[in-house]
Amino acid sequence: MIEIRSWRDRDEAALIALWDTCGLSRPWNPPAGDIALIRRTGHGEILVAADGDEIVGSVVVGHDGHRGWVYYLAVAPTLRRGGLGRRLMRMAEAWAAARGVRKLELMVRDSNEAVAGFYERIGYAREPVLVMSRWLDGTQRQGLA
Repeated sequence: MIEIRSWRDRDEAALIALWDTCGLSRPWNPPAGDIALIRRTGHGEILVAADGDEIVGSVVVGHDGHRGWVYYLAVAPTLRRGGLGRRLMRMAEAWAAARGVRKLELMVRDSNEAVAGFYERIGYAREPVLVMSRWLDGTQRQGLA
């Protein structure tokens, strides 16, 4: 039975490996830094799907005081299309709703139609919004998400 629970320190290496396997990591955005930020600020939660000691899924949920955000939804490739992604999203939604968050948002790379389709099937809609960003560390990374 796969249990969805809060992340534990000992999960970090397995969690990062899952994100790498699922293609969620980027060289300019080390996942360990995101994990440290969530832990330091307290504005979010890392939820993992654990099959015994094995981490087979994850979702990161947080809020900025106005909207909720979802990041790092990952399901091990061998377990996809079995409902685990939907379960993780429902847990993220419950986390946000319990904190009074009325709207949950996420970003999908525009080239990733399969993932966009998944979110549409579970009730998310495309928004007519242009996302803009600026890297605050002084480097230029235009076109990189």
